[in-house]
Amino acid sequence: MQSSMMEKLGFLYKPYVLAVLTIGYIAGELGHYLIGVTSKATAIELDYGDQACQQNHTDFLRHELPAQCAEFIIEHECHQQHINGTVYCEWNYNGLGLEYQLLAGPSFIAVFTVMGVVLGVAADRYNRVRMLFVCTLVFAVAILLQGTVKEYWHLILLRMVMAAGEAGCNPLATGIMSDIFPESKRALVMAIFNWGIYGGYGIAFPVGRYITKLDIGGLGWRVCYYGTGVLALIMAVLTGTTLREPQRQSIGEDAAGKVKVNLWKVLMQPRVLLLMFAASIRHSGGMTFAYNADLYYNIYFPDVDLGWWLFAVTIGIGSIGVVVGGIVSDKFVAKMGIRSRVACLAVSQLLATPFAFGSVYYEPLWAMITLGISYFFAEMWFGIVFAVLVEIVPLQVRSTTIGVFLFVMNNIGGNLPILVDPLAKAIGYRGSVMFFYAGFYGISTVLFFITMFFMDGPKPAAAPTIGHDPTAHANHVEMGHENNTFQPDDYLPPPHTNGVNGHRNIVSVRPSESSRL
Repeated sequence: MQSSMMEKLGFLYKPYVLAVLTIGYIAGELGHYLIGVTSKATAIELDYGDQACQQNHTDFLRHELPAQCAEFIIEHECHQQHINGTVYCEWNYNGLGLEYQLLAGPSFIAVFTVMGVVLGVAADRYNRVRMLFVCTLVFAVAILLQGTVKEYWHLILLRMVMAAGEAGCNPLATGIMSDIFPESKRALVMAIFNWGIYGGYGIAFPVGRYITKLDIGGLGWRVCYYGTGVLALIMAVLTGTTLREPQRQSIGEDAAGKVKVNLWKVLMQPRVLLLMFAASIRHSGGMTFAYNADLYYNIYFPDVDLGWWLFAVTIGIGSIGVVVGGIVSDKFVAKMGIRSRVACLAVSQLLATPFAFGSVYYEPLWAMITLGISYFFAEMWFGIVFAVLVEIVPLQVRSTTIGVFLFVMNNIGGNLPILVDPLAKAIGYRGSVMFFYAGFYGISTVLFFITMFFMDGPKPAAAPTIGHDPTAHANHVEMGHENNTFQPDDYLPPPHTNGVNGHRNIVSVRPSESSRL
C-alpha cells in the first residue's frame, strides 16, 4: 500500500526537486547579498570602509533641511548643521568604500569562479546530489559563522568559504534538472531556479533592514546571518536525504562508450564566446545594482523607507518577469529555433534599459515605478541564457561548460562593480551607478543582438534516417533543439553499433540528431 501511495505521488517529485533546489539557492544568495544591506551596521561595528556626513535619525525630511548632509566633506562642519538646535547630520561609516567593494565582490568572486569550474568538471563524473549536499552544507555553516565575526578579515574569510560552497549550486543543480525535466519546459525550469539569485537578493532588503533594526537579543545585524544559515542547513539536509541522482540523458552514446568531445572546441565556438561575453556584461549591470541599491537609496533618500518597495519590486515583479521570460522562450523556440531564445534576450534587455536609467534618475515614487518596469523585462535573461547554453553543448561537457561559463561571467560581472567607487569619486555616486547599471544593460542588448545571428534558426522537418525513430525525430525538430555543434566524423559514435541498452542502430548519424540532451 505504501508503494502504491508513492507511485501515485510520484508526479510531485519533479516539482519537489525544483522547490528544494530553488529554496536552497535562495538561502545561499540571501547570504551572499545580505552584506549589501547590512554593510553600514557591519562597518560601524567592525570598523571598515569610508566615513561621510549623513542625515541622522531625527524626524526631519530632506526638503526641510537648510543644507543636505552629503554636501559636507569635513567632519566638524558636518556636526554644525542643525535646525533650532537639533543636529540633523552625523559623521560615521556609510558602508561604502573600497573595503566594502572588495568584501561584496572580489573576495566572493575569486573563490566562487574557480570552484565553479572545479565542481562543474566533477559534476560530469560523480554523483551530483551528494556533491550538492556537501556544497549546501558548506555555505550554510559559513553563513552561520558570519554572524559571529569580530574582525573585518573574519568576514572576508567566511565569504570566501561561503563562495566555495555556493559555487556548486548552479552547475550541479542545472545538470540535475536538465536530466529530469523535458526539453519543452527547460527555459521555464531554469528561469525559476535561477530566480533564486533575485529571490535571495530581494529578501535581503527587508531581512537586512528590519531584522537589524529589531536588534533581537542585542545582536543587531548578526541575527540575519543566523536565520539564513539555519534555513540553508535545513535545505542541505533535505537535499542529502530526499533527492536521488537522476539518470544522465544520453547524447548519441554507443554501447562501447561515450562520444569523444573536445571541451576546448565547444568553448571556442563563436556563439558560445559571444553569449558568454554578453551575459557577463549584463551580469555586471545587475551586480552593480545588487551591491549598491540599498546604499544608494539610503544616501539619496535617507528620509524615505524603501525597504519593502525594493522587496516588492525584486520579488513580485521580478518573479513575473522570470516566469514570463521562460514561457515566452519555450513557446518561441518550438517554432523558431534556438535563435528565438537569444532574440528574447536582446528584446527584453532593450526594453529594460531606459527604465533602469529612470530608477536611478527619478525621485523615490517614479524611481520605484520605473524600477518595477525595468525588472519585469530585465529578469527574463538568466534562465534563458542557461537554457540556450545547455542546448548548444553536448552532455559529456555540459556541467564543465556551465562551470567555465559561470567562471567568466562572474569574474567580469562580479569584479567590474569594484570600479563604481573610483568612478563615483570622479563623477559622483549617482552617475557611477547609472553607468555601470543601466549603461551595461544597454551594452548587453547590442551584444545579445549580435549573438543571435550566430545561432541556428528553425530546422525543417526531414525524412527519418534508417534506424531512427521517426516520431522522436519529428518531436526533436518541433522542440527546436539544435545541439549540432560537431560536424567531423571523429566526434560521432562508430557506425553500425548494436541496439544494446536502449541505443539505436546507427547507419548514418547527423550530430543534431545524435546530440539530444
